[in-house]
Amino acid sequence: MIRHRVRLHFRKEDDLRLISHHDLLRLFERLFRRAGLNLRLSEGFHPKPRLTFPSALALGIRGAAEVMEFELAEPVPAEQLAARIAAQAPPGLVVERVQLLGPRDGKARVEWAWYELPIPAPRCADLQSRISQLSQQSSYWMEREGRSTPVDLRAALGSLELTGGVLRFRLRVASPVSVRPREVLTALAVADLEQDGHHLTRTRVELAPDTA
Repeated sequence: MIRHRVRLHFRKEDDLRLISHHDLLRLFERLFRRAGLNLRLSEGFHPKPRLTFPSALALGIRGAAEVMEFELAEPVPAEQLAARIAAQAPPGLVVERVQLLGPRDGKARVEWAWYELPIPAPRCADLQSRISQLSQQSSYWMEREGRSTPVDLRAALGSLELTGGVLRFRLRVASPVSVRPREVLTALAVADLEQDGHHLTRTRVELAPDTA
């Protein structure tokens, strides 16, 4: 059987950032039905559309460069797909690009993710000091609720900087235990800023070389 695999690049913005990953999955299922797409279903007693997200986005985080994949039961040109999906997309869901995958293209795997958080001017000096301290450490262990062993935040942190009043950091996703972006905010004592309306954004995901 020929597999018609599609990779969708999109943005998740505004109020749409407030829906869970499970709700986002259901949203896409409804969206694809309204767009009249004939999705390929899984096998078994309860067949479901073949929709996958290489890296789920936590509730409340904006996604400026998200990726998901799905399979069609019949081929559709990429431009037509993009137009049909965009026409049915709710506010906050923006289609960036549709990519038709070949039989040799691997399944998308995210290796790194980039995040940004705007920082009020009065908090910048203290944050810069905390960034310097954290960057100088070879490890930084954090307790996680529901986990018996701590997580080494420093091992997953690829870059960390404060420039122009914006905190930017890069986290490794493909590791035995992924560090959550909000754990970085907690370590830097700026997690409270989200409650004050400063939105955390995932600005970029880097796919593994064999899937990009």
